[in-house]
Amino acid sequence: MRHSWEVFNGGVWLFKLNSQPLTPSSPHAETPKHQPHVPALFPCETPQTLPQPLTVSLASPGCCHGCGARPGCTQRRLCISALALLVLAAAVASAVAALALLPRAPVNRLCTAPNNRTGFLCDDRVTCVPASWVCDRVSNCRNGEDEQEQLCGDLPHSLPGYLVFYCSNPRSWVYADQRCNGMNDCGDCSDESWSSAACPPCGQEWWSCISVHFEFCSCIPRRLCRDGIQHCLGWSDEFLCPA
Repeated sequence: MRHSWEVFNGGVWLFKLNSQPLTPSSPHAETPKHQPHVPALFPCETPQTLPQPLTVSLASPGCCHGCGARPGCTQRRLCISALALLVLAAAVASAVAALALLPRAPVNRLCTAPNNRTGFLCDDRVTCVPASWVCDRVSNCRNGEDEQEQLCGDLPHSLPGYLVFYCSNPRSWVYADQRCNGMNDCGDCSDESWSSAACPPCGQEWWSCISVHFEFCSCIPRRLCRDGIQHCLGWSDEFLCPA
């Protein structure tokens, strides 16, 4: 029995076995009478012919299970590459889906409403709703974003901080545009006279005095002056306030 190595297509070494009986006339020589074909060690290579151009067809049955002559079937290495591309595409799709689930940066909706009041900016980026109109069960924005559950589900904690003013009693709060509006919205005048409210002096439409009525604090509207009714503690609204 003789072992031989032969080189075939693409530099692939193939191993063959040649088995021939020795003749009496030549004890050391062997004359091959028949050389049976032994399959190559690499069944996916065809040693006698050059590989033909192939087309990847993922729909072909058995594509990745052999290298026989099947219409539309690919070489194993091409099929594995196609599977790798599918895995990569699935990974990219998963990454995109994960990014979509990430929390988005909050939109800055702080704006200035008419009369210099703190406001809430609608999605159109034009309409500015006064803070006290938010979560009042009336849609003041075109798309109703001022009444969304995410915004109004747990008042005041679900509101942005710029829309809320906390009174001296931590359990009490008012909307930010109700601070320094001349009215006793907190009930203890902390939204008008408390240091954290930082209210400016009474405006031109107001008269500065200590109000004797619950609804006002340190200013009363000038329209109440000289009306024959006491509104200030020292009657200054009736004797000192200009008519």
